[in-house]
Amino acid sequence: MAEITRRDFLARSGLAAGAFALPTSGFLKPGAQDKKLRLGVVGVGGRGGANLGAVAGENIVALCDVDAIRLGQATKRMRKRHPKVKGYADFREMLRKEKLDGLVVSTPDHTHAVVAAAGLHAGLDVYCEKPLAHTVQEVRALTELARKKKAITQMGTQIHAGNNYRRVVEHIEAQVIGPVSEVHVFCGKSWSGGERPKGSQPIPPSLAWDLWLGPAPERPYHKGYHPAQWRRFWDFGEGTLGDMACHYMDLPFWALGLSHPETVQAQGPRIHAETTPPDLVVDYHFPSRSDLPPVDLTWYDGKAHPPILKDLGLEKWRNGVLFVGSKGWLISDYGRLVLGPKDKFEGYTPPQPSIPKSIGHHAEWIQACKTRGTTTCTWDYSGPLSESVLLGNVSYRLAGKKLDWDPNLLRATNCPEADSFIATRMREGWTL
Repeated sequence: MAEITRRDFLARSGLAAGAFALPTSGFLKPGAQDKKLRLGVVGVGGRGGANLGAVAGENIVALCDVDAIRLGQATKRMRKRHPKVKGYADFREMLRKEKLDGLVVSTPDHTHAVVAAAGLHAGLDVYCEKPLAHTVQEVRALTELARKKKAITQMGTQIHAGNNYRRVVEHIEAQVIGPVSEVHVFCGKSWSGGERPKGSQPIPPSLAWDLWLGPAPERPYHKGYHPAQWRRFWDFGEGTLGDMACHYMDLPFWALGLSHPETVQAQGPRIHAETTPPDLVVDYHFPSRSDLPPVDLTWYDGKAHPPILKDLGLEKWRNGVLFVGSKGWLISDYGRLVLGPKDKFEGYTPPQPSIPKSIGHHAEWIQACKTRGTTTCTWDYSGPLSESVLLGNVSYRLAGKKLDWDPNLLRATNCPEADSFIATRMREGWTL
């Protein structure tokens, strides 16, 4: 693949010239806290259904889904509270016809960028599921476009609003276990591949298959893709790493003030051109931040598990984050926090809570849209998190090549072949 520069990418995608012109609805003015947001929701099944329910207290103007059955079910539910809500198969038609304040994006990963960018170009605030986009360069483009548009953004890492994560951050920031230079992040889930379905099946009358494919390469319909199983295929998802790392790596990113890694290197089974691996280990090295030391963070999924857990008697933990400091360790998952060694922390008094309780992950975004405030997972924070996650798959797909990462150039300086995975070409007719 010819070298793709960041400037070339922005120009091709239309971001440099502000393409994809749509009628602008405009943001709510400050002081409009008592008004309900006019929201459009794209993707209303599965995770999208949960997101729709979480924002249903606002004015749901329009719903969009390529699956007419899911769209019909969601529209029927919403009309009990929002009698005038309309349904669309194509998000572009919805954005052209409806006057909105905000957009909630819960589509498969390969369409996050095109939908979210369209919302930003229409002048909307945007809530988008994780990871922020399908490729590193799409993530960066969305982050920069949102900043340019002064949009209120939130990425769907809902656990960020949980109380336990806040208590962990307070412990790490107080250096209860001393400065942290080693982190192990692990998840026993596995979205693994298999083979690309052979042949084709009749497209269900309820499914707009070409719209579902969006910017991805054209291929025949097969029930092995939709719903849910798309995560196993490189053209649509990023396997377990893309599904779960934004949730679990969010905790060390927050607690340790991490941003872009200096190096990334993955280990896994034999590469499959079409589908994602059953297990993966990714080593990240992050530079020092102010007076904090450099950090080596390792991700494990599927059957891969941190060997250090057995050494510490923690082998029963299947999902979580282990921080290793100079004075001890802290292990956590979504709801637990344990300090060790045990004898060192007997009678221990934890730090006084200093991070306020969240009003709710979706509620944060809604309130910020109305007040022109901010959120805890604004894309300026969750963009670098998403980029880091996706770089793990880039290294894996290059047979475990260690990437020397330059976030300013958006390139692996030692590995030009990485460019073809950092940015992929969209199918004709699709653009940001």
